Amino acid sequence: MTTVFVDDKATKRRLKKSKLVVLEGPEKGKELVIDRERVTAGRSVICDLQLTDKAVSGTHFEVVASENGVMLHDLGSTNGTFVGDLRVKEVWVKPGTVIRVGQSKIQFEPVKGMVEIDLSKDDSFYELVGKSIRMREIFATLEKVAGTELTCLVRGETGTGKELVARAVHTASRRAKQTFVVQDCSAIPKDLIESTLFGHEKGSFTGATDRHRGCFEQADGGTIFLDEIGELDITLQPKLLRVLENREIKRVGGDRTISVDCRVVAATNRDLRQMVNEGTFREDLYYRLGVVQVELPPLRDRPEDIALLANNFLTDFCNRRHPGEDKKFTITKDAMARLISFPWPGNVRELKNTIERAASLADDVELTVADMMPTSQRTPAHSMPSGANAEQYVEDEVPFKEAKQQVIDAFESSYLKVLLEKHNNNVTRSAQAAGLTRYHLRELAKRYGIRGEAG
Repeated sequence: MTTVFVDDKATKRRLKKSKLVVLEGPEKGKELVIDRERVTAGRSVICDLQLTDKAVSGTHFEVVASENGVMLHDLGSTNGTFVGDLRVKEVWVKPGTVIRVGQSKIQFEPVKGMVEIDLSKDDSFYELVGKSIRMREIFATLEKVAGTELTCLVRGETGTGKELVARAVHTASRRAKQTFVVQDCSAIPKDLIESTLFGHEKGSFTGATDRHRGCFEQADGGTIFLDEIGELDITLQPKLLRVLENREIKRVGGDRTISVDCRVVAATNRDLRQMVNEGTFREDLYYRLGVVQVELPPLRDRPEDIALLANNFLTDFCNRRHPGEDKKFTITKDAMARLISFPWPGNVRELKNTIERAASLADDVELTVADMMPTSQRTPAHSMPSGANAEQYVEDEVPFKEAKQQVIDAFESSYLKVLLEKHNNNVTRSAQAAGLTRYHLRELAKRYGIRGEAG
C-alpha cells in the first residue's frame, strides 16, 4: 500500500494486488484476488474466501494491507492459524508465505496490477471531521454511497461517531427532507423490542392501551438508524431480516402486513464476525446489513485529527453558548500536545466532553494543560462514579447516553485491570474467568491501553 501526494496533500492510495491460493484441502486450487485493504477467510458465507474445511472457524482469519506491508490476523479461531510450526495471532506475510488452517494450506502470492483507492478532497463530511488519510478515505466512500439506497453497517468503538455517519448519509441522500429515526437497540427492554421496532395493536399485550407505530413506520420515507445492532436478541433477528428483504412489517398482535420505505443504517461497537462464529448473530442478517461497510478508526489511531477536532469543538461551543459575542478560545501548545499524546479510550466523544468542560470552567479564554484533563482521568478507573458524579453530569449538561458510556468505560477499564492482574496478565485464563472470548478481551484491553500476555 502506498499513498500518492500532490502539493503535500494525499490524493489517493495505491494497493498492489495479491492473492490467496489454496494449495491443499477441500478447495484445492481455489483463489481469491486481494483487491482491497481487508479480506477474510473461513467457513461462513460472509467471508471473502469461503472454505468448507470442517476444522476451519466461521471467520477464521483476515488479511489487512497497510503502508507497512500485509498482516494476517487470526480472528479468535478455535483450531488456530499456523505459519510453519508456529501458531500465530498476528504475522506479517510476504510472497510465498504458506498459511495452514485446519486441513487446508493457503499461499500468499503477488499479482500484477494496482488498485487505486480514492481519498476525499475535503477534511469533513457534514458533521464528521478529519484530515487523516483514513478519515478522508471514509469520506470518499460516503460521498459515493449516500445518494444510493444501499444498506450500511458502521463499525467502530464507542464514541467514534457512528451516529454522525448515519446522519451524514441521510443528509446527503434524496431522503434528507424526510424523517431520520434513531433507535438504540441496547436501550430497549427485551420484552419490548419487537413492539418498539415494528409497533403493536391496541390490546395486543398488557399495557397496550393504544395502537403504536414502531420505528420502521415512523421512518417511512426517510432513514432509520439502528444503533448497537449487536445487542438485538437473536430471536428477533429473523424478523429484522424479513423487513430488510421485503420492506414489510407486521405489528405485534396484528395480522396485516404494512409496507415501509426507509433506508437502514446500522451500527455496532461489537465484532459481529466473532458473534457469527459464536452463533449469537445470524450470518444472513450480517450479510444483509453489510452491503456497504464503514469502519471508523479509534481516535488513538488518527492523532493528526485531534487539533482539527478540538478547534472545531471550541468553535461550536462558542456559537452555542455565546451567540453573537466575539469570544474565541485558544489552546496553548503544551495543552494541545497533551491532547494529541493522550490515548482517548472514549474516542471523539471524550475529546468533545473534555473540550467543552474546559471551555465552561476555564478562568481565561486560553485553555491550559490544567484545563484539559480528560474525562477518563477525572473519573479514576478504579472507582465507579457515584451519585455526586451523576449530579455533575447533569450540571455539565452531559447527555444521558454519553454519561452512561463514561460510567461503563470506567467500569470496563477497572474490571480488566483487576482481572488481568489476578491471572498474571494471561489473556486466555482471564477470558475464561470472565466468560469472554480471547479475541473480545484482547480488543477491550487494546482499547484501554492495558497489556496482556498470550497464553
